Amino acid sequence: MMRSSDTIFALSSGRLPSGVALVRISGPAARAAALAVAGAVPPARHATYAVLRAPGTGEALDRGLVLFFEGPRSATGEDLLELHLHGGRAVVAAILSTLSGLDGFRPALPGEFTRRAHANGKMDLAEVEGLGDLIAAESEAQRRQALAQASGVLSRRVAGWRERLIRALALVEATIDFADEDDVPEDLTGPALLETGLLREELAAALADSARGERVRDGLSIAIAGPPNAGKSTLLNRLAGREAAIVSHRPGTTRDVLEVHLELAGQAVTLIDTAGLRETDDEVEAEGIRRARARAASADLVLWLSEAGAPPPPELAHALAVRTKADKVETGAAAPRDAGPVLAISAATGQGIEDLIALIEARAAELGGGEPALITRERQRLALRDALAHLDRALARAGGGGEDLLAEDLRLAARALDALVGRVDMEDVLDALFRTFCIGK
Repeated sequence: MMRSSDTIFALSSGRLPSGVALVRISGPAARAAALAVAGAVPPARHATYAVLRAPGTGEALDRGLVLFFEGPRSATGEDLLELHLHGGRAVVAAILSTLSGLDGFRPALPGEFTRRAHANGKMDLAEVEGLGDLIAAESEAQRRQALAQASGVLSRRVAGWRERLIRALALVEATIDFADEDDVPEDLTGPALLETGLLREELAAALADSARGERVRDGLSIAIAGPPNAGKSTLLNRLAGREAAIVSHRPGTTRDVLEVHLELAGQAVTLIDTAGLRETDDEVEAEGIRRARARAASADLVLWLSEAGAPPPPELAHALAVRTKADKVETGAAAPRDAGPVLAISAATGQGIEDLIALIEARAAELGGGEPALITRERQRLALRDALAHLDRALARAGGGGEDLLAEDLRLAARALDALVGRVDMEDVLDALFRTFCIGK
């Protein structure tokens, strides 16, 4: 059970053994931990070299650095102690065992350090989500986007939106409360609606860009589709740099969807090898083909492979057409009449692969490149959509009176913005989010 009165501790560095291990202690008894194992509380924010000993016996456990951060000027907003140790398993086990024997101390739960930082106003929900994404980032684009979120780029923008919205709301409420006062201008709702309209455009632009942010966070999906024996699995293996898929001359070898994760152009990419598309009476193969069509339809990019250079079917008209097995085509052979502007490759020899990768990278950069997006999660997108809907209702009341309803729309929009950064009660969201964090973060 989480109690803020507990002092928590955990290993916050990577897998052991390692060169250095970091143990963090946070809570009201962090000073007591320093006294118990290091013999003294070091000056705040100054690294002190000390022999770490077991309380009572005085047995030396390790030698390392001790840092103390006094709350609220700490990562968690409360007293925080860091022990920088040698990264041996026995060393860390001895320190953790010693801490667990101290009164009021317990091991931290997953994400509990960050949860305390949120509870103490050191991070809002959007920054916490950015931190979680930063820990999970696998590509350069994911790192850049997550770091921007964790650094508060969305939080600052929302704060600015909310401040302008509150000013507009104040003008409307002044019209309601002081309409009979001689020194109050007659038309205050006009400026309020003007500001609301400008806000509405900014929120709509951020919402329109949310698909890019979610795509970067989740990774781009590239489906490799085509008829049987078109070389799909061979291409997947070539791009992955390993034998990820079974390659056979027998049609229908690939029965299920196979996924491989890699990085292209700084973007996290999932390559999807699909079953060859054809008519079949085989029940298992037919199910694989159904899944292949579904995955191709939902992919960010589809590579349509065909040995003859035939164009993709109508439902995949947006696909990038690729003629495969170019090493087997006779020199000077004419391309089929129905072949479009197709890139010719040979996954077996590597012919044209660099050109194909360049096209994929260009498409990946187009889909997820540029400056980091503001909105990166479905939860954020839905909250922003709610705020936008309330602003639309407010603007629809222009010139029709009903300032009370107008004010309520603006209040609801402000509440939706609060939900975007977690200023309102979001306990269920927090529970689900922090469960994904590692212990010690």
